[in-house]
Amino acid sequence: MSDATTPPPTVFVLYGATGDLARRMVLPAFYDLACRGLMPEDWRLVGNGRGDVAHEDFRGHVREVLEEFGPHPDEGPWDDFSSRLLFAGGGFKTDDPGSLLDVIAHARSDMSGGTGERAHLVHYLAIPPKAFPETTRAIGEHDLADGATVVYEKPFGTSPDDFAELDHLVHEVLDEQQVFRIDHFLGKEGTQDLHVLRFGNALFGSAWSRDVVEQVQVDVPESLDVADRAEFYDATGAVLDMLVTHLFQVTAEVAMEPPASSSPEDLQAAREEVLAAVRPLSKDDVVLGQFEGYRDIEGVDDDSTTDTFVAARVWVDTDRWHGVPFLLRTGKRMGGDAQRVSLVLRRPDPTPLTHLPEGGDVLTFDLSGPGALDVGLVLKKPGPEMALTATSAHLSLTDVEGGHPLPPYAALLLDVLRGDRSLFTSSEGLASAWSRVRPLLEDRPEVQPYAPGSWGPAAADELAGPRGWLVGADERREGGGEDQGPAGS
Repeated sequence: MSDATTPPPTVFVLYGATGDLARRMVLPAFYDLACRGLMPEDWRLVGNGRGDVAHEDFRGHVREVLEEFGPHPDEGPWDDFSSRLLFAGGGFKTDDPGSLLDVIAHARSDMSGGTGERAHLVHYLAIPPKAFPETTRAIGEHDLADGATVVYEKPFGTSPDDFAELDHLVHEVLDEQQVFRIDHFLGKEGTQDLHVLRFGNALFGSAWSRDVVEQVQVDVPESLDVADRAEFYDATGAVLDMLVTHLFQVTAEVAMEPPASSSPEDLQAAREEVLAAVRPLSKDDVVLGQFEGYRDIEGVDDDSTTDTFVAARVWVDTDRWHGVPFLLRTGKRMGGDAQRVSLVLRRPDPTPLTHLPEGGDVLTFDLSGPGALDVGLVLKKPGPEMALTATSAHLSLTDVEGGHPLPPYAALLLDVLRGDRSLFTSSEGLASAWSRVRPLLEDRPEVQPYAPGSWGPAAADELAGPRGWLVGADERREGGGEDQGPAGS
């Protein structure tokens, strides 16, 4: 976890600086840190791209980005921030570095107090995965790797074999400690509270096992389609875009054994042990779907079989979790949006109470936004009769006194500055994740259609068993009533 260490003087190189990911996520994260006073005392950001863009034009582009995605430039130190922005055009390849080497040298010479020559160099690859190999080679070829940090976006590889090739190349140029592979779900406040709540509170820690937990749901439905990145998505799909990355990493966060300490190395090792214990996926435990109308989107093949939905029943074969299904689900054009981890607890047995209502036995972590926690409870309904009802106690992390939640990208970028790898995926962990999904990629189940605005193919409901998926349960449940309770719905 991050501490208050002051980052050293730093020169950032943002590859793909005018691309969609930089616009929506990375540049706003930089400015968010500047607004909070969390950037290094001395820094420069060098945007890199193929076009020949003047420094002033790049600054104007960044201002437009912040006006659209925030924080608004007028709400922070824009003049100081923009003065530190530079652009290096001409691309960056092994045989032609464009203007990048000259602009980095200029940035270092411009830094105050002689700090430039010893400034730490951070390469941030906000570019398509297919460009990772050439950019990595060029970093080594042009002597920009020594002592530097290199940040890779997901997906780190597009298949098990592609991952292995990329991983081998990266380690030819860089040591593992120099590599930061971003999975922004690990940077979410709610995700980090998964292990803090467990290890900091005996009430919950004692329940964190198959003796008390009946199933775990990691559910990330999305109502949005893929029109703004159809070409990328049609070559990737839900399994590669979400399952082998975000959902597996959150599963590891839930299921890890207590680490030896809270050090980055021990936290990474604990997650890696979970991924190594995940049973290889069988198509009998997976449902794939594609929303109707997907093939009509510009950039999508007319006969595409790309999955826009995946639901998987995952088994973690450790003593703590053996026999407990981890139900993972995500998809596009679904009936709602959520990012939730729910621990569904076993019903008390035996119990002197009768007719226990549904919904009072769920511990839910909301990973969206600043994060929240819901504890589902069965209580006596106030009144003269012994009537039971299910309700939930809700805690938004914004209500925690003295708290100042960071957006995931800002939190992870700050950890990059501080050299803290606690919330980043390792080579070994990703190798395990890819090996577990290989059987599914080699023998995929048939992709089933589903209606936009629904909760996916009906087969996915069967996968979840009698308790069903908690997200979207209200829409599927016949009847209803207050005694059904809101927990997890």
